[in-house]
Amino acid sequence: MSITASPLAAELREDIQYGQAAGVPLRLDARIPEGRGPFPAAIIVHGGAWVAGDKRTTVQPLFQPLADAKIATFSISYRLANRRPDIAELLTFATAIDDVRSAVAYVKQHAEEFRIDPSRIALIGESAGAQLASMAALRPGAGGEVKAVVAFYGPSDLVRLAQQSTWIPDNIRQSLKGSAFEQMLFAGLRELSPVNWVSHDSPPFLLIHGTADTLVPFDQSKELCDKLHEVGATCELYPVNGAHHGIRWWESDHRNAYKHEMVQWLQRML
Repeated sequence: MSITASPLAAELREDIQYGQAAGVPLRLDARIPEGRGPFPAAIIVHGGAWVAGDKRTTVQPLFQPLADAKIATFSISYRLANRRPDIAELLTFATAIDDVRSAVAYVKQHAEEFRIDPSRIALIGESAGAQLASMAALRPGAGGEVKAVVAFYGPSDLVRLAQQSTWIPDNIRQSLKGSAFEQMLFAGLRELSPVNWVSHDSPPFLLIHGTADTLVPFDQSKELCDKLHEVGATCELYPVNGAHHGIRWWESDHRNAYKHEMVQWLQRML
């Protein structure tokens, strides 16, 4: 672990080991604002289709606005699935949800050390990380409840995504259609779909999604927000008009208005 000064925070602590799973060390980078605190905090879960991505470059656009708002951030690594052609491998990303739960527990246990308020923690995830963060918030571990969730273009209904995504070749769908394997696969995907786990007690959600997203269609966030409203939970949907998939791409297109909306919403919730 290294501790350095950072232009994004008063204190940057890199590669803190927050847990270990199947022999894999799980690490986070902590950015702590200047002052005594206690500060609100956000645990950030990167995307990368469950097989790639990292806790620094993938989510880099989020660090500055959160630091400016004096929100401590904890950007985490987690177990990635193998890049195998076997579609069943996708179901192994369920283990990454446990990693997110472990990160929440670790941050809460070390709240005094990090000068944060353990009752004011949000989860922020983008793409695959949004699915993981949403599931960890909707099905938390003991004492692992969070105050709010910000999900960027998250897959919320994995069955529908698998059925309709243009990124899955139709010949693969046809080869599985009606088979026992398809039934097993869809049963697993239902278990991992946030839309199936909403309840009246769900934390508030802010969903941010590009309207031109072809990888994870905008309707995935709209459906989740509608379901949250149906059960009496709180949800706001912020469309980024004309935007495709990925905050890194939004940076190059100067689509940055979402940052103000995110910070304002978090300050209200936390």
